[in-house]
Amino acid sequence: MKKTLFAIITLLISHCFDAVQAQKATWTPLFDGKTLKGWKQLNGQAKYEVKDGVIVGTAVANTPNSFLTTEKDYGDFIFECEVNVDEGLNSGIQFRSLSKPDYNNGRVHGYQMEIDATDRDLSGGIYDEARRGWLYVPEVNPKSRGVFLRNNQWNKYRIEAIGTSLRTFVNGVEISHVIDDVTLSGFICLQVHSIGNRKEDEGKQVRWRNVRIQTTNLQPTPASNVRIENWIPNTVSEPEKALGIRLLWDGKTTNGWRGAYKTEFPKGGWSIKDGVLSVDKGNGAESTNGGDILTTEKFGAFELTFDFKLTEGANSGVKYFVNELLQYTHEFQPGEPMTVPADYIKKGSAIGLEFQVLDDAKHPDAKMGAGGNRTIGSLYDLIPADKTGYRRGAVKKIGDWNQGRIVVYPNNHVEHYLNGFKVVEYNRNSDFYKALVQRSKYAVWGDKFGSAPKGPILLQDHGDLVMYRSIKIRELK
Repeated sequence: MKKTLFAIITLLISHCFDAVQAQKATWTPLFDGKTLKGWKQLNGQAKYEVKDGVIVGTAVANTPNSFLTTEKDYGDFIFECEVNVDEGLNSGIQFRSLSKPDYNNGRVHGYQMEIDATDRDLSGGIYDEARRGWLYVPEVNPKSRGVFLRNNQWNKYRIEAIGTSLRTFVNGVEISHVIDDVTLSGFICLQVHSIGNRKEDEGKQVRWRNVRIQTTNLQPTPASNVRIENWIPNTVSEPEKALGIRLLWDGKTTNGWRGAYKTEFPKGGWSIKDGVLSVDKGNGAESTNGGDILTTEKFGAFELTFDFKLTEGANSGVKYFVNELLQYTHEFQPGEPMTVPADYIKKGSAIGLEFQVLDDAKHPDAKMGAGGNRTIGSLYDLIPADKTGYRRGAVKKIGDWNQGRIVVYPNNHVEHYLNGFKVVEYNRNSDFYKALVQRSKYAVWGDKFGSAPKGPILLQDHGDLVMYRSIKIRELK
C-alpha cells in the first residue's frame, strides 16, 4: 500500500513539474555570437559586422537608413537585447516590419523602438518607420526621462508584442504602450540611421548583443499604468478602461452632443460616416453652416484626446471651458437660472479656450495674432505652439490623421500635445494667463473668459471640411 501511494505521489509531482515546464517560456538566440547567420541587409549601405560577440553597425555618409533584418517573420513575441551607441547617433530596433516591392520600392516600414543618444531623450519610444511617424513619444511618460544610459553604456531593451498590444522597456522601465492593429506580423531588424552627408558622424557605431526572442508561453510584464496610445479608431482597450478612459463620441451617433446655443444636434453641416465625424464644407466662415457642436456634459479637470484630419486650407478647433452665455447681454437676476433662452440666436463660434486645428501653410489665420499663437496646436490667440527643434515633426501632412491632447490638471495647470509632443503649457486663471487674455481678442470678457470651474467640450464649425474620430476623455481627480 505504501509503495502504491508513493508511486502515485511521485507521478503527480512529475506531472506538475512537466506542466510548469510547459508553461515556462524559453529564449531562442537570434544571434550566435560569431556570424550574421539568419540575418540579411536591406536598403542602406551602413556596415554590419561581428566583433567580440557583438553585432556592430557603423554609420556611412550619403546612404539611406540601413537595416540588418531577420530572415524570419514574427507575430507575437517577447524580444530582448542589449544596446550600446555612440553619442549623437540615432538608431532603432524594427519589429513587425515589412519590405514590399509595391511599397516605396521595398522601403523597410513598420514599428521601431527608438535608440536615441541625443538630448531629445526619445529612447524607447515607438515610431512607425516610413509610414505614420511617431505613435508614442516618451515625453508623455514622465518615468521615461533619463532612463537610457548614454556615453557608450550598455542598455537592456525589451519589446513585448502580443496581439494588438506593443510595449517597450529600457533598463526594466516601461517606456511605451501602444495599441495598434496595422501590422500583426513581420521581421525584426537592427537599424543604423542615415547620417546624410554629415562627415562628422561617419564611423559612429551602434552595438547589439545577447539578442534573443520568446515566441511561445509568453508572460507579459504586469501593467505599470503608463499612458496608453490606442491607434485603433473609436475603441477603448481594457487597460485604458482600467485608467478611467471612455469614449466621448461613440463613433456612430450624435448621442451626448448638441449644437451650440441649441438643445439638439444640428440638422445639417455635420456628417457621420465610417466612424468619422466631419464638419461639412461650407463657405469658410465661422459657424455659418451647421454651427459648433458641444458635449451635453461639462468637465473640470480632465484629459481629452482626439484624432483630426485636415483638408487643404482648413480651419477648425477644439474648445474647452466653453461658456455660451458670454455673448448674451442679459443681466441675470439673483436666483434666475443661467440658461440660454430658447429665442437666443448667436452668430459666430461659442467662446472658450481653444486648441487650434489649422492648415498653417494655406490658411491666413496662421499669420495673424501674435508670434504664431493661431497656428496648429496653439492656445488660440494666447500662446503659440512650440514646434521648434525636433518638435517640427509634430505636424503631419494634410490628409494624414493627427492626434490632439488637452490635459487640465486639478491645480489648473494645462497642457496641449500634438502627436505626442507637448507644445503648450500654462496655468489657467494665473496672473500671467489673465495678462495674456487682456492683450487678446478675448479681453472684452476679462476674468470670465475660460475661468469657469467646469464647461463643455466643443468642436468648431469654421466652414471647412475637417474630420474627427477617437474622441476620448478621462476625468482627473
